[in-house]
Amino acid sequence: MKQLLPALLREIKDGIKFAPVAALMGFAAMGHAQTDVLMWHNDVNRSGLNSSEAVLTPLNVNPSSFGLLYNFPIDGKTDAQPLYVSALLGVGTVRRNVVYVATEHDSVYAFDADTGHQYWKRSMLGANETTSDARNCGQVVPEIGITATPAINRTAGPHGTIYIVAMSKDAAGTYYQRIHALDLVTGAEQFGGPVAIQATYPGTGDNSSNGSVVFDPAQYKERPGLLLLNGTLYTNWSSHCDDRPYTGWTIGYNETTLKQTTVFNYEPNGSDASPWNAGAGPTVDAQGNIYISLGNGAFDSTLNLQGFPSQGDFGNSIVKLSTAGGSLKAVDYWAMYDTISESSKDVDLGSSGAMNLPDQVDADGKTRHLIVAAGKDTNIYVADRDNLGHFNSSSNSTLYQELDGVLPNGSYASPAYFNGSVYYGPRYNALVAFSFQQARLGSTPTSLSSINFAYPGTTPSVSAYGTAKGILWALENASPAVLHAYNPANLGVEFYNSNQAGSSRDQFGSETKFLPPTIANGKVFAGATGNIGVFGLLTPVKGPVPDGDYILKNLFSGLLLDDPRASSSPGVQIIQWSANNGSNQSWFFSSQGDGTYTIQNASSGLFLSYTKGATEVGSGLIPLLQQAPANDGTQRWTLTPTAHGYVVRNEGSGYVLDNPDYSRAQSTGIILHPANRGANQTWIIQ
Repeated sequence: MKQLLPALLREIKDGIKFAPVAALMGFAAMGHAQTDVLMWHNDVNRSGLNSSEAVLTPLNVNPSSFGLLYNFPIDGKTDAQPLYVSALLGVGTVRRNVVYVATEHDSVYAFDADTGHQYWKRSMLGANETTSDARNCGQVVPEIGITATPAINRTAGPHGTIYIVAMSKDAAGTYYQRIHALDLVTGAEQFGGPVAIQATYPGTGDNSSNGSVVFDPAQYKERPGLLLLNGTLYTNWSSHCDDRPYTGWTIGYNETTLKQTTVFNYEPNGSDASPWNAGAGPTVDAQGNIYISLGNGAFDSTLNLQGFPSQGDFGNSIVKLSTAGGSLKAVDYWAMYDTISESSKDVDLGSSGAMNLPDQVDADGKTRHLIVAAGKDTNIYVADRDNLGHFNSSSNSTLYQELDGVLPNGSYASPAYFNGSVYYGPRYNALVAFSFQQARLGSTPTSLSSINFAYPGTTPSVSAYGTAKGILWALENASPAVLHAYNPANLGVEFYNSNQAGSSRDQFGSETKFLPPTIANGKVFAGATGNIGVFGLLTPVKGPVPDGDYILKNLFSGLLLDDPRASSSPGVQIIQWSANNGSNQSWFFSSQGDGTYTIQNASSGLFLSYTKGATEVGSGLIPLLQQAPANDGTQRWTLTPTAHGYVVRNEGSGYVLDNPDYSRAQSTGIILHPANRGANQTWIIQ
C-alpha cells in the first residue's frame, strides 16, 4: 500500500469546504471517497442529510443484519453531535476514519470510527479548574462543559482543526468561556489557543455599563452549534434558563489567529433574546448571510424608516445577518404580529433551529429561496430569505407562508429535509412529514410515526444514496435511549429500532436530549450519557483489498493509471503513464459495504466513472473519465482476483478497465470494454 505524504491532506477535496460560500450549499457532502460530517446537522443549511450513504439501505437496516457494534466510553453526558472525518492521514500508518466527541465534562475524544480505538483524549480545563455548575438551571445538568457541537475545518493547520467552546470555573468562583482549536491528529492546541471570550456592544440593555452591554461568561452557555464561514468562527450564546441579566450575542473570531473580529447583539437596549435552537447552528445562504431564530425577549414595535426595531431589539424573531466585509449587520428580519405577547408567555420562536431549503419553484415559475422555522407556539413559519417580511402589528401577512397548529405541544427540536419533504419531531408527539408542492408546504402531514417522542421531541437525520434508498433516523430521549430508522416516504413504516433485538443487544445508554444521530459510511453514531453507540451492519460485505491509497499498474504495459497533468477538471479521460510518484497516480479505494468500491484520485478528488448509457457502437470506445460524486453505479467498482492482479469492473455497466489494443504507449486513454481475460484488462493494485 502506498501511503501519501501528510502534506497531501491539504490537497484533498474535503467534506464541506468553508470558502467560498457557494461550496457550502450542496446537500450532498463531497468527501475523500467517503462522507465527512464536520458541523451540526451536516451542512450550513442544517438539513441533516447525508446523500452519499451507499452502505445502509432499507433492505439491510433491520434487526437481523443491523445493530450495535460497540460503544465509545466517554466521561459523562454529551450534548454535542458526534462529528466524523473520513480518511484522515496521520493518526496511524494508513488513513483512518475518525469520530470526534465532546462532553459536558470538558473532554474531547478522537476515536477510530471502525475499530473503537481511542486515539486521544484532551481536557479543556485550565489549571485548578472544574466544569461549571448548572447555574441554578435544570437545562444542562449536573455540569456544564462543552455544550455546543464543535465545527471542523480539514484545511486549517497541519492536519485540520476542530473548534470547541468550553465553560469552566476556578476555585475563586470565576467562570470562563474559552475557544479551543485542536489539531485533528494530535489533539494539541493550535493558533495560540485557548482564548477567553470577552465582548462589549453599544447599548443600555441588561448588564450594561457606561453605554455598553458587557458579555458575562457566567451568564451564558454556547448552545447552538458552532459555525465556520469564510475564515471566521461564529459563536452564539444562550442564557441559563431565563435568568437575567442576559441578552443575545453572536461573536466572531478569526479561525487561524483566534482574534475577535466582529460582535453583534440582538438586544442591545433590552433583555433576553438568546438563541436556543435546540443545539442547531445558524444557517447560511449562498451570499454568506447568516440566519438565526431568537428566543423570547424585548421587541421594539416602533419601527424606524427602514422598518427595523427602533432600538435594535429583535426578541422572538428570525434575523438575517450580513457578513460582508467581515462585520455582522442585521439586514433583514421577521417577527410575528403577536411577538410581544408570545415573549411575555415564554412562547418563543428560538426553542427550535431554523433550516434553509433548497431552491423551490412556485406556480408562476419563480425560484424561491426559503427558510423554515418553528417554536413553542405549534406553528411552522416559512419565510422568503430574499424578503423575510419585517413586522406587521396586525397580522403575519408579510410572511411567505404560515401553517398554524401543525406541531402539537410545540417544537423543541429541529427539522430535517429530504426529497421535497420537511420532517419535524415535536415534543410528546409523532414524527411528522410535510411535503412541498410548487414552493408551498402542505398543511396536512403526508405521514407520521406510530409512536410519540417524549420531551424534547426528536431532531431527525436522513441518509440516502442520491435521492434513493432513503432512511430517516431519530433518537428517542428515554431510558434506555432508542435509535429508530423509518421510511422517509412513509413514517408509518419503521425499518428498525434498538429495542427490537433480544437480550438488550442494541441498547447503548440513556438521555439523548436534543442530539441528532450522525450517519457516515455505513455507521450510525448515537450519543448518550457515558457512551456513544456505534451501529452498523453486523456482517458487512468487504472487497478483497482494505480501504486505502493505491497505484494501479497495467499488467501488459507496466504503466500506471494516471490523471493527466494532475487535472482537477471533471470529464477528463484517464490515461496510462510511467511512474512519477505523484498524487495524480494515487487512487483511494473506499469500500461501500456491499463488495463494491469508489475509486478517487488523490490529486483531483474526482472519481473513476462510467458515462451512464454509453455503449460501444461500431468502433466507438467508451472512455474512462473522472467525475464529481454521482452516488450511483457509474462510480462503483468490483475487484475480481486473477493469477496476476485484478479485473476492475464497473457495477453500472458491467464493463471493465481496459488498455486498448494492448498499447505500450504513454498517454494512451484508458477505456471501458467487455471483459476478455487479457493482460490488458488486468491491473496490479499496490
